[in-house]
Amino acid sequence: MRWYPRTLAGQVATLALVVVAVVVVAGSVLAAIDARVDGDRAARDEVTAVAVSLADSPSTVEALTSPDPSATLQPVTDRIRRDTGVAFITVLAPDRTRYTHTDPALIGAPYIGSIDAALRGETMTETYTGTLGRSIRTIAPVRGPDGRVIGMVAAGITQRSLTSTWRGELPLIAVTALAALMTAAAGVWWIRRRLLRQTGGLAPDDLRLMYDHHDAVLRAVREGLVVVEDGRPALVNAEAQRLLGIGTDTPADDLPDFLTREDDAVVDELYAEGGRVLLVSRLPVSGRRRSSVVTIRDRTELAAAMGELDSMTRFAEALRSQAHESANRLHTLVALVEMGRPEEAVRLATTELELSQHLIDRMTQAVAEPALVALLLGKSAQAAERGIAFSLTEDSQVSDEATQILSPAEMITVVGNLVDNALDACDPDDPWVEVGVVGDHAALDIVVADSGPGMDADLFSRATARGYSTKTGGDEAGRGLGLALVAQVVERHHGTLTAENTYGSVVSVRIRAVPAVVGVTR
Repeated sequence: MRWYPRTLAGQVATLALVVVAVVVVAGSVLAAIDARVDGDRAARDEVTAVAVSLADSPSTVEALTSPDPSATLQPVTDRIRRDTGVAFITVLAPDRTRYTHTDPALIGAPYIGSIDAALRGETMTETYTGTLGRSIRTIAPVRGPDGRVIGMVAAGITQRSLTSTWRGELPLIAVTALAALMTAAAGVWWIRRRLLRQTGGLAPDDLRLMYDHHDAVLRAVREGLVVVEDGRPALVNAEAQRLLGIGTDTPADDLPDFLTREDDAVVDELYAEGGRVLLVSRLPVSGRRRSSVVTIRDRTELAAAMGELDSMTRFAEALRSQAHESANRLHTLVALVEMGRPEEAVRLATTELELSQHLIDRMTQAVAEPALVALLLGKSAQAAERGIAFSLTEDSQVSDEATQILSPAEMITVVGNLVDNALDACDPDDPWVEVGVVGDHAALDIVVADSGPGMDADLFSRATARGYSTKTGGDEAGRGLGLALVAQVVERHHGTLTAENTYGSVVSVRIRAVPAVVGVTR
């Protein structure tokens, strides 16, 4: 059968109470011993003072040289004994004959005790068993006018009276110890209640088991996990550290805003953070302000795959639409030939070919990066399929050296997301999108304009900073993730990203080349 409490709170309380009880009992014993030692020390000082004072008194010298010392000294010693509380005061001759004693019948009898030191003129204190029992006594010499020892004074306190004195202090010590124990018990009871609340009444083995399993779960889970307490990350597992680059000691200004926001639960919201696309869920902790559990899943590769799939789907739709258009044009050409009007058939065919080839030649001449040309041609096809006028500005010119400022992949990220946002946001009554790209070894400027209403400064700032997107609610939801990915590339290269509403909704990116650092040797 278990003899000790099961819960951690109970075990801590019991151990604390036992320790306090041992300390209090030991302290009480030491206090009693100290009281006895102090009593013995005080008794020695007192009997020494009485004996020396009486021995040095001139009246004592005079009485010892008188014919009947007892008649003079006995009343004096009785009075001093009553006044001081000592057990006995004995005045004796050098041959041990008592002149005074507490029991008058013993006057004239020899003194029992050591007198050798007193005969040598020294004052001595000893513990000795005499006629009144065991006592602490001091014997002091009485010197005559010529300096010889003509007598001695012995004063003593019995051990029985000393014992009764220090035992009288035991009740106070016991009351003090009991009060200390009761105070400690009350404190331990309060600690036990607090620990019960904080540990949920669990036993140490249960807590250790929970910790081991908790640690194993944190290591095994493939998702990022952040426990936020009072607006600060209290726990960050390895996957969250990899995805966010944060720890429990990360300054508040460097934390992603979805960790510090105070709002309701969030389920599977998309965020752009650190060049990654993250799927974030957050569940607030009930009853605790600014506390929540946040799970994070990396959807960067999935988002890229989805983007490619979306592009391929749109290409397929565009090709399907163009196939229908080509079939219609072919039927028209055949009909014109059958009608005996071949000249018009040739003119119609060459006109369509010239327009298509002109667009390809224009983009190929203006843009030296093949990946960016392919992107713009694809976006042009998407725009044509959706009935949106797509154009490249006349001043667009991108040299090979522009790839030293942004890599082809980063160019596609910036231009592709800006064009996608423009295609989604342009005015349905007057749909048009205009792209301008100018880049060389010194700087790269990208301007994408559309016929849409645009975003004000506050909305644009939130979309680029937060990177929030659910793809279901409002203009910001549709643009936020793409703009945040663009903003991250721009920030990484210390560029600028601005938006304005002039001839349309215009978003501009400008990135300058980082000047090379030339070392100087001496």
